[in-house]
Amino acid sequence: MRLVIARCRVDYVGRLTSHLPTARRLLLVKADGSVSIHADDRAYKPLNWMSPPCWLVETTGDSDDILWIVTNKAGEELRITLEEIEHDSSYELGIDPGLIKDGVEAHLQELLAEHVETLGSGYTLVRREYMTAIGPVDLLVRDADGASVAVEIKRRGEIDGVEQLTRYLELLNRDPLLAPVTGVFAAQQIKPQAKTLANDRGIRCLVLDYEALRGTESTEFRLF
Repeated sequence: MRLVIARCRVDYVGRLTSHLPTARRLLLVKADGSVSIHADDRAYKPLNWMSPPCWLVETTGDSDDILWIVTNKAGEELRITLEEIEHDSSYELGIDPGLIKDGVEAHLQELLAEHVETLGSGYTLVRREYMTAIGPVDLLVRDADGASVAVEIKRRGEIDGVEQLTRYLELLNRDPLLAPVTGVFAAQQIKPQAKTLANDRGIRCLVLDYEALRGTESTEFRLF
């Protein structure tokens, strides 16, 4: 990973155009080729970014400023003009073991895979932990019409979970054997903000009943 702190301005040219005026920012260049620009607020969310596969070319811009041109397969460009570099360092992080889910979340995945019809009539399981370039999506399933659906499962459904599923969908839809892939965001509780963001991105939300999935709500052998 390469970390650069610099005074820079940023222009994004593609399906949409955007501009960040000159300011002091953190630039991250990861081993997968992704490039993101961060301010000292907004938590984890970058101001702008380019997801892999993409390529960075370093050249000289106007007034001898350093210019990074990051291009993806669609021909979109992230143009970062570095006016003053204050820090530039690189680190080898190695292979990350991935997120270890808590017991409830892991069990929810197992139960939903076993009872995939909870997602809807005619749904079938393709695979648990379906790997993408940025990590595994919890479940890959097919609906009654045979279309691919990616399912992300959380104990508490928040905005970061929707963002995570959005990134998975972006990558999965590049695979012609799977596309088009839709998404389902499943959790025991889903915050209103997360539900709003999911709906805006065409992702279906599903509230899971953990006890019902475990079968404890069954009345088959109850006397009363």
